[in-house]
Amino acid sequence: MSEEEKTVTVNRRAYHDFDIEETLEAGIVLLGTEVKSLRRGSCNLKDSYIQLKDGEAWIINMHISPYKEGGRYNVDPDRTRKLLLHKDEIEYLASKSLLRGYTVIPLKVYFKRGNAKLEIALAKGRKLYDKKKLLIEKDRVRELERTLKGYKGA
Repeated sequence: MSEEEKTVTVNRRAYHDFDIEETLEAGIVLLGTEVKSLRRGSCNLKDSYIQLKDGEAWIINMHISPYKEGGRYNVDPDRTRKLLLHKDEIEYLASKSLLRGYTVIPLKVYFKRGNAKLEIALAKGRKLYDKKKLLIEKDRVRELERTLKGYKGA
């Protein structure tokens, strides 16, 4: 991450529930009060997903809290927002998401050179036993690091 990027929110649950295959950067079509609210960090990607239809990409269930000073200019916080991607990127994602187990999910919202961006990923869902295996492996690595840290050597 360079110094010109400012992260607004990260979808941590996505890294737990999915194996991330590929990531892409997309622009988001926003209104003025939504941008101001994002700059304050009021965004939630929980339960949001990307839908590809009619050659366009849309993010559904992304919650951007209403801007406090927005008044009547505020819009529905959970409205469907259009994503800005190249046509070939949308076609690629659409063809890959048709494969069994693959989906397109949002990972991170950030500002890059003053523009709101969304990092999206082509991901494959994890099974429950895969999640358990991953947690057990993380615990083993953590325990090994603890023992090595306590070991001073000869």
